[in-house]
Amino acid sequence: MTQHTRRQFMQSASAAVAGSSVLINGTKASGRVLGASDKVRIAIVGVNGRGSNHIQGYLDQPNVEIAYLVDPDRGVLARRLKDVETKSKGLQKPQAVADLRRVLDDKTVDAISIAAPNHWHALMTIWGAQAGKHVYVEKPMSHDVAEGRIAVAAQKKYGVVVQHGTQSRSNPKIAGLHEAIKAGKFGRLKIAYGYCCKARAGIGFKPPEAPPENLDWDLWRGPAEVAAFHRNLVHYNWHWFWETGNGDLNNQGTHQLDVARWALDDDQIHPVKAMAIGGRFQWKDQGVTPNTLFAMAEYPNGQQVLFNVRNVKYEGYQTQVENEYYFEDGGRIVRDKYYPRGSREGEAVKVGTGKVTPGGNFGSFIAAVRANDPTMANGTASDAHRSCVLGHLMNNSYRLGEQVPFNVKAGKFGDDKNACEHFQKLHEIMRAGVGVPEDGNSYTVGPVLTFDPKTERHFGEHADSANALLKNQNRKGFEIPQLAQV
Repeated sequence: MTQHTRRQFMQSASAAVAGSSVLINGTKASGRVLGASDKVRIAIVGVNGRGSNHIQGYLDQPNVEIAYLVDPDRGVLARRLKDVETKSKGLQKPQAVADLRRVLDDKTVDAISIAAPNHWHALMTIWGAQAGKHVYVEKPMSHDVAEGRIAVAAQKKYGVVVQHGTQSRSNPKIAGLHEAIKAGKFGRLKIAYGYCCKARAGIGFKPPEAPPENLDWDLWRGPAEVAAFHRNLVHYNWHWFWETGNGDLNNQGTHQLDVARWALDDDQIHPVKAMAIGGRFQWKDQGVTPNTLFAMAEYPNGQQVLFNVRNVKYEGYQTQVENEYYFEDGGRIVRDKYYPRGSREGEAVKVGTGKVTPGGNFGSFIAAVRANDPTMANGTASDAHRSCVLGHLMNNSYRLGEQVPFNVKAGKFGDDKNACEHFQKLHEIMRAGVGVPEDGNSYTVGPVLTFDPKTERHFGEHADSANALLKNQNRKGFEIPQLAQV
């Protein structure tokens, strides 16, 4: 939906506040610099799951007021409204509304904090920027590549703070490690590896039915082309459907993808190629995104990101939500220990703290809002876009994949020995640990997609089908604007 359409909505709803800070012609909004004694007023959008953490995070910040709670579920809104009033001892009584558009023309609101489902993230970020509001947006900032690019453009045009909900960006130890890696302390980085190995379970099957009366189904869907309501969508399992989620790779995995990309040379924007192999094993349920995935991406300078999703639990399952680093000389950093080439005896990694805006993820955001300084965000819109694109390209390779017999030869990595080695480890876990039989099972093997970091378009073999996945279809009335409309 364009900014003009949003204004038409506000007029028809008789909810507009006179003197909006954003003009219809797109004139840049001028944010105000807030002193320590000035109250920051914030609207939290999506308050069922992660949104409850946002509520507590802002209640913990001095001189911050939660002005609005926004959610299309009336039952969730009522519970969270009561939570805020109880936890603030009656000092904060937010307004509760279903539609973010009822908030955006309120000049007294300084920022919005988004914890809605993935398919809403970019459009809400764009709307917020157009309205002159600073934005904290949960990961991933975008549901697809193209809308992430538009969100970055909106941030740049309107000059608001946009901070991505990748909490590791607020960790000075990780920042310090990456500064040391880039300075060459351990030699040149070759591979940044991320793991999202977090046990989950199948979701069964839920039939289509009428949405519950407490849910505004039209608003919940928003931009997503979802035809029918079923109870595996609301309120969490939407993650496992491409129309609304991005699988665990760009769910929990967004954190570890972002850490991995953060460690690469600063001039590396997007990969030039990416591929993925995996499947949805054992569960035989309604979900469609993979519960097992191995993916690789290569950047123009030859550095790589490898990634591993492993959600199927088995006896001896090892949770791995972490990152590893491999260097050209054969050294590696695994679980905070550095192993020189050929050494089995690791030594504790000793590096200084790096540069971050202090205060944790919510405190740093408020500090950036007070200063009206987008560069203070721990995880800017540009950082968010680059890391989200990495995950989107891996996912899109998987989505274009072909079925190949379930065996160790399924991984098509050519002469990439590192990728072959790590895939073999994953395959052995799935074969021997999970107990997936080689007979009667298959991997989905995605093609190697080639990508132009400047144009953010695919070229070469598979380009047409891959480019078609760069932008999801949006429902009428909730369209992501074109660049010229931002």
